[in-house]
Amino acid sequence: MAASIALASPDAAPGVGRMAAVAVWMAVWWVTEAIPIPVTSLLPLVLLPLLGIQPIKEVAPNYSASVIYLFLGGFMLALGLQASGAHKRLALWIIHRVGDRPRQVVLGFMLASAFLSMWISNTATVMVLMPIVLSVLQAVRERSEDLAAVQPLGVAAMLGIAYAADIGGMATLVGTPPNLSYSRVLTTLFPDAPPPAFAEWLLLGLPLSTVFLALGWVLLTRVPSRLPNDRLIGGREVIAEMRKALGPIRRDEVMTCGVFGATALLWLTRGGASVPGWSHLPLFEAGYVDDAFVAVLMAILLFVLPSADRPGERLMEWRMTQELPWGMLLLFGGGFALAAGFKASGLSAWVGGGLAALRGVSPLVVVSLVCVVLTGLTELTSNTATTEMVLPILAEAGKALGTDPRALMIPATLSASCAFMMPVASPTQAIVFGSGWVPIKAMVRAGLWFNALGVLLVVVVFWALCGVTMGIDPAVVPDWAH
Repeated sequence: MAASIALASPDAAPGVGRMAAVAVWMAVWWVTEAIPIPVTSLLPLVLLPLLGIQPIKEVAPNYSASVIYLFLGGFMLALGLQASGAHKRLALWIIHRVGDRPRQVVLGFMLASAFLSMWISNTATVMVLMPIVLSVLQAVRERSEDLAAVQPLGVAAMLGIAYAADIGGMATLVGTPPNLSYSRVLTTLFPDAPPPAFAEWLLLGLPLSTVFLALGWVLLTRVPSRLPNDRLIGGREVIAEMRKALGPIRRDEVMTCGVFGATALLWLTRGGASVPGWSHLPLFEAGYVDDAFVAVLMAILLFVLPSADRPGERLMEWRMTQELPWGMLLLFGGGFALAAGFKASGLSAWVGGGLAALRGVSPLVVVSLVCVVLTGLTELTSNTATTEMVLPILAEAGKALGTDPRALMIPATLSASCAFMMPVASPTQAIVFGSGWVPIKAMVRAGLWFNALGVLLVVVVFWALCGVTMGIDPAVVPDWAH
């Protein structure tokens, strides 16, 4: 059936043409933001039943998928960390420990940004660190005799926290929305596929982020403008003063960090399809718990534990959830509904069949092409929306090309976080561009190098580790994909 659809024209399978029209409509509205992106994400609830593609009772569950609750619980944990102030203390500690030479300062900010963005949103990470960067730059400007050296430091530090936030988010399954999109799209299109586990993703994502961060630091301290190696006058003092102003560590910080640490430990030790963990204990039925279960359980715990800083309240109060990106949850749901519609209508199979002409081309070449295209697309569009649109097509393309669908989907997902040239490419870049410290020419020049480095590293690291970490053989279509 799939093969006949793949070789048919849209006219021969009306559902294919209708689904293609829905996809184009949503893509145009997502890219142009003609209406708010979350509202566009609701279109499948109306259009798929109206066009006879899927009944609404099959469309609606996509908006309450397990991975959406993983994002919801993870973001609640991140808000709890921010409410306690522990994230700022941690960032200042990292920066203080690295040193006070310009290159060391940039490295400190990048390390803090990358680590925080593994657990909290990239945007929130930059919003936390930017005031610290501004304070350091202001102190150096007031006390330095060489004012010309301050501007290059400002450019490198601002770009450093923005780029490092996106790079750090690639390391974990909850670090950035495209990673979660991949998880759900894979299980939607291939119900028998082993669901991505936090630990398995970390084994691939962390080495990639680590190498990317190290090489990115080298680029940033040399490409926009070569930074001097002299000690900063006033930089270390400002950081020390800010750390002192925080006072001794508080009970709320300890408890929130404890909950956060326990969550990370449970994620890391849950186990996967082939690696046993606590989820395989007799206490749990097979397949009944996943990373979303852990995230929601620990988020609920924050609403139970009492706060010492706010007597009569808990570590988390419901009013704090007003900062949750509720629209992002709808975007996830709309993307998952779109992926399910692609499969139900036969559009994915039809497009994948059209790409069968590339059969015989080296999978490495195809993966490289995918990374280049995704990096370019996300320079001007939402990386999450782009991922939601492209992954279902790549899933079927993988089958048509005789490769594991994940061999195309995972590099595409990672590349969606590798657009560094334009302020519109990522909220993190828009924020630092708005600071006034980063000229557009400097961002484009540095971003071009980072884009090229990102494509290269995604291809090389994925190709080297995909078999060891996830059991992916690019030359074989697994049984669950047939």
